[in-house]
Amino acid sequence: MLTIQNLKSKIAQSPYQAYVYSYPHKTAYRPLTPPVYLPELWAQQDRQALFLYIHIPFCEMRCGFCNLFTTVSHNEDFMSQYVRTLQRQAQRMKAVLGDASFARFAIGGGTPTQLPIQHLETILNIAESTMGAKLQEIPISVEVSPETATEDKLKLLRSHAVDRVSIGVQSFIDSEVLATQRRQSTTQVEATLTRIKEMGFPTLNIDLIYGLPGQTVNTWLQSIQATLRFQPEEIYLYPLYVRSLTGLGRTDREWDDIRLACYREGRSLLLSEGYTQVSMRMFRRLEEGQGRQGINISPLSPPSLVYCCQADGMIGLGCGARSYTNTLHYSNEYAVGSKEIRDILQAYIQTPNEAFDYASYGFQLDAQERRRRYILLSLLSEEGLNFVIYSHQFGTDVMVDFPELTELLSLNLATQNEQILCLTDAGIERSDTIGDWLFSDRVRQLSQTYELK
Repeated sequence: MLTIQNLKSKIAQSPYQAYVYSYPHKTAYRPLTPPVYLPELWAQQDRQALFLYIHIPFCEMRCGFCNLFTTVSHNEDFMSQYVRTLQRQAQRMKAVLGDASFARFAIGGGTPTQLPIQHLETILNIAESTMGAKLQEIPISVEVSPETATEDKLKLLRSHAVDRVSIGVQSFIDSEVLATQRRQSTTQVEATLTRIKEMGFPTLNIDLIYGLPGQTVNTWLQSIQATLRFQPEEIYLYPLYVRSLTGLGRTDREWDDIRLACYREGRSLLLSEGYTQVSMRMFRRLEEGQGRQGINISPLSPPSLVYCCQADGMIGLGCGARSYTNTLHYSNEYAVGSKEIRDILQAYIQTPNEAFDYASYGFQLDAQERRRRYILLSLLSEEGLNFVIYSHQFGTDVMVDFPELTELLSLNLATQNEQILCLTDAGIERSDTIGDWLFSDRVRQLSQTYELK
């Protein structure tokens, strides 16, 4: 239940209790009994501007902070089996969707460029030839790593109209990177970034992490300064979260909490360099003459300028992908442990064709959960919660549905400007806390009772 006492208690704690990037998280998913027949589900959805997401679960290494559904235990034969299965799934989903069109496309992971180039090309062809996505006409984002973003793979991506490359650098300080169990060197990272820039991708996104072992505020700012030399259009600043079953989570280390200081100093530096803050994590460099209000960011139907993989109307292909409709979020089971991930991947590869017509694991969103999701995603973005749009979409008054939102105003975590509720600077830096506060009792209970594998 949302209460001011509850929010005050959360605000008094560290801002980094939980990482809120989607609602609900996969830990709230459960088996669907009976399974949901996808042709009937998608027949009720608007299928004319869908988001296509393909998940590649392979990486060259397992970072110490990573709790994503990804594996380093693979060879080319296993990857070939995975790609063939993904092709089978795509053929079934195309039949499910019928006459659908795609407004954006992303390949994530894992590390998509870990695939051999012929398999990477197959993935692009699946999107275009099987699913019918018009790659030359829509925004496309692909995640890469310093070790796998080779010249031939980047050329392939560019030839298929990929316009956004996202790379996880995390730090330009070798000792900090090594402490996260990554093998990359700063020299290698800089060579890769130079290669990406020379290829002419319209948008380069660089991910950095603050709160790493051995990191100081000064070394954190050094990494941001090194990032700025490559003039990325987007920069994501992620706080380190040490999670169960990850490499860092299995250590006995006590974490020096400099994260809030790093966030504030990093934010200040990026704003002074002409970047605008889109969310707690995302910063974008504006083009000349493009003002803050010149970018329209709607969290449930983002424009081509903004990359977002959590929008309703998303088709997820691949073992770790989620799909979103306005009433059901579904996926395969979730795991972090290497053996459990491998078992789920094996089950995915052995899936009969007809089984891809059903969702058997997910989360049903009732009317209240749909409202709550909209509020959470809107409020945590730059544009804020628009009361008029909310009323138009749901037919009710947001402050009647969720009167507790006024507590954000009383705690100076948000301001109300005409019909928009926006987070203040203090609210933005507490985004994860506020996001967690907005979770329903149902989602909270499901997540707390989920047995992490």
